Amino acid sequence: MRKTIIIAILSGVFSVSALAKNPDISYTVSMANPSSHTFHIEMMCKNLKMDSAIFNLPVWTPGYYQIMDFPDRIQNIVAYEGDKKIGISKIGKNSWLVDTKKLSSLKLSYDVLTEKEFVAESYLDEERGYIIPGALFIFPKGKLESNITIQVDKPSQWKDIATGLTEIKENTYTAPNYDVLYDSPILIGNLKHLPSFEIKGIPHYFSGYNMGDFNEQDFMDDLKKIIEVTSNMIGDIPYEHYSFIGIGAGRGGIEHLNSTTVSFSGNSLKTRDGKLKTLFFLSHEYFHHYNVKRIRPVELGPFDYNQPNRTNMLWVSEGLSVYYEYLMVKRANLCSEEELLKAFSNNVTAYENDPGKIYQSLASASYETWQDGPFGQTDNKEDKGISYYQKGPIVGLFLDFKIRHETNNQFSLDDVMRYLYNEFYIKKNRGFTEEELREVCEKYASSNLDQFFKYIYTTEPLDYKTFLGYAGLKLNSDENGKYQLKRMDNLTPDQQKIFDSWVSVK
Repeated sequence: MRKTIIIAILSGVFSVSALAKNPDISYTVSMANPSSHTFHIEMMCKNLKMDSAIFNLPVWTPGYYQIMDFPDRIQNIVAYEGDKKIGISKIGKNSWLVDTKKLSSLKLSYDVLTEKEFVAESYLDEERGYIIPGALFIFPKGKLESNITIQVDKPSQWKDIATGLTEIKENTYTAPNYDVLYDSPILIGNLKHLPSFEIKGIPHYFSGYNMGDFNEQDFMDDLKKIIEVTSNMIGDIPYEHYSFIGIGAGRGGIEHLNSTTVSFSGNSLKTRDGKLKTLFFLSHEYFHHYNVKRIRPVELGPFDYNQPNRTNMLWVSEGLSVYYEYLMVKRANLCSEEELLKAFSNNVTAYENDPGKIYQSLASASYETWQDGPFGQTDNKEDKGISYYQKGPIVGLFLDFKIRHETNNQFSLDDVMRYLYNEFYIKKNRGFTEEELREVCEKYASSNLDQFFKYIYTTEPLDYKTFLGYAGLKLNSDENGKYQLKRMDNLTPDQQKIFDSWVSVK
């Protein structure tokens, strides 16, 4: 059993500047009294070479598009030159000014209170420590390309550390820059390690806290099937190791370059509905290492950690990840056609019963998520927002069927995703613009997509009959507002061809 999960991190979409231009930075994080819910941080900076320096703490964390109160958790911050205290003052919500006077080295010491159990929040108690790096590690303004080392001083009774950072010696890790650091949560405690597997020689791990009692091998066999069909669809595996890191039940999930932190309890696998929900969820988070970490809107990286990074295209990053979470589970033969259609039916029901659909477009829901939240803006008077998690997979279905229909099933949304991955991530090492996304979609559809993109930028009602009909599907509803996608009774050969290809591995 491995004491430390080592996951080779990739720089991904982020460039690395010459290290000589940036200070060398190291952190020591300790947790001497876990019951206090408080981490202690010591930050050492060398070669700052400035008369004064501003230090910032991120106000959000990658993968969770909400402003967080991380800076409010910082306590007892003190600056030192050697053993001598020097002046430090808070000059903004997430900013501190230090009179460095071109010091050769500087140390910051501070505490971070962590009391909320959630995937986007750091947390510490007597049983484990969970670190969101953006919530703990202050950075020098303008020095995001600095090389970083982190030493984790864990309680002696805890034997495991799981993280996406590269280990350079026991309990000590490195990151080439802050983008990689902030993309690499750390879980510390006595963790369970599920049976690992390899795909094309690349190891995949699942480790976590309080994971329950279940058939571990069967579960990992299912997960392997999902990863195989997903990676085969894209045609590339861009990491050297991948890990699922379970942080406990009911706390959400966030994707990273070569890992994901997820809420997980194997107890949920004991019912069919619970198993499907878990497999869909893990399929979603895994798909994200392609879609958003690498296939990404141009606004999502490199990041500004001091303010929202707004984009109109979370319907791609999140909505299409929901779309593919269902498809990958079906293509792995882990759910039936009926269960696949039921999953999409649930999205239709949620969207069509949302009063906000007449007020907010899909693009606006993405742009406004920083204040509205991922499930749309609501108040005590009227719901005027929608969720890109609900409408996104529906328009994904429309786009896929439209491309298949217009090209006699020669191309599909799969081809769009592969092109975005290879052209923008691999070749250009950047994200795509809204115009470029549309050009790629129209390239593979061999047709104008004005009508489709109205569903992104306006509140025009969705034409289910036309788009679903391309694959021989129809939409029924009952008096309670519940919708069901069903197969038509008599499919044409073209409809049958599209449907069969859609649910199968190409």
